[in-house]
Amino acid sequence: MEEIAKTVMMNKIINERVAQAKESLMLLGGRGSRNAIFCGDMNWDDKIDGAFPLSEGWVDAWAELKPGEDGWTYDTEANAMLSKASKKLQLRLDRFVCKLPDFKVQGIEMVGREPIPGVSCVKVDVIRWKSKKKAYWMRRERTKPVLPSNHFGLVLTITPQPGSCAPSE
Repeated sequence: MEEIAKTVMMNKIINERVAQAKESLMLLGGRGSRNAIFCGDMNWDDKIDGAFPLSEGWVDAWAELKPGEDGWTYDTEANAMLSKASKKLQLRLDRFVCKLPDFKVQGIEMVGREPIPGVSCVKVDVIRWKSKKKAYWMRRERTKPVLPSNHFGLVLTITPQPGSCAPSE
């Protein structure tokens, strides 16, 4: 019974997240908005939530510019601040979703992948286990590098379309 309740709750969260994404694109793309960018940490997990629900005229910049590349912005394998986590997680939580008829989505790059020089932190783990007669625990300290964030960042480059009314630099 508990498993059914958990599944119902997850489906509700997924449906709510999809509805929020659709409403966001509708609101940003409506009301006379010709050009719009929706970006940030969306906590979107393609395996759970499905493909991001792009409305007509919208593109996912990473998928458009780097097809076939994972684009994991949360990666316990690649992020030295997170590495050696108990569970391997590689997700593209952060996105740029664009509706830009007057601009060209020209480039997207991942940033913040390198540790901040000279900065570290100490991570303390307490490991517990039991044998038949006794419980044991061990305290372990590990020095970890510090990155700008636990997510890698994204930088989007756009340029005006030739002949558009978009301002140029």
